[in-house]
Amino acid sequence: MGLKNKPFSDQIAIVTGGGSGIGRAFSEALAFAGAKVVIASRRADVLRRAADEINAKLGGERVFPYEFDIRDPGKIEDLVTDVFSRWQSIDVLINNSGLAVPETVEEITDEGWDTVMETNLRGVMHLVRKVLPHMRANEFGDIVNVSSQAGKHGYADVPSYCASKFGLLGYAEALRDHVRKNGINVRVFNFCPGLVDVENPKADQVPRDGFIHVANMARTLMYALSLDRSVVLEDINIYAR
Repeated sequence: MGLKNKPFSDQIAIVTGGGSGIGRAFSEALAFAGAKVVIASRRADVLRRAADEINAKLGGERVFPYEFDIRDPGKIEDLVTDVFSRWQSIDVLINNSGLAVPETVEEITDEGWDTVMETNLRGVMHLVRKVLPHMRANEFGDIVNVSSQAGKHGYADVPSYCASKFGLLGYAEALRDHVRKNGINVRVFNFCPGLVDVENPKADQVPRDGFIHVANMARTLMYALSLDRSVVLEDINIYAR
């Protein structure tokens, strides 16, 4: 018997930072494929606008805004509980929330370091810890982590960001090993993009030099999710040449 599968039209997704940039492109692609998508971040106005615009294009309600702060474990618990109680399923978790505090190695502040680590790494751990039992019980799930080329290479101006994105890949590798050893039908995908032009996201806009159009991220996500459940696709490096 093969691994359980599920059409996108039956799937429920959570996308952190889903109101703008890469997260919004991911959310739109999932919604157009038929999934219901909960976009979650701190900025209620950005979320509401993104949901309204995508739903208007779709001619139906498939994108739902949810205000929360990934640095607050209580808010994470509320998000997961609310989504699961509404749909009895969480099929896709996209860990896309992230920020950088530019401080050199010698200038790093405790506050800057903690802000980056709590958002980019600790928040992901909390979310996965809450979501994975639901995926396990439903015998289906995909976890997508948005790391960075700064998770592969160190850059002098953002050491805390690099540390968090390297750390995210290490955590994700442990997660992948955990689901494999426990026979859980959950796939783990890691994106390591270079510069993505989130300022010019419309289909007809040309990205700035050295940047890729955000649509390339969305197409790659849908390709990755369309692969057979038995296929492992490790870190996806994608950047402008």
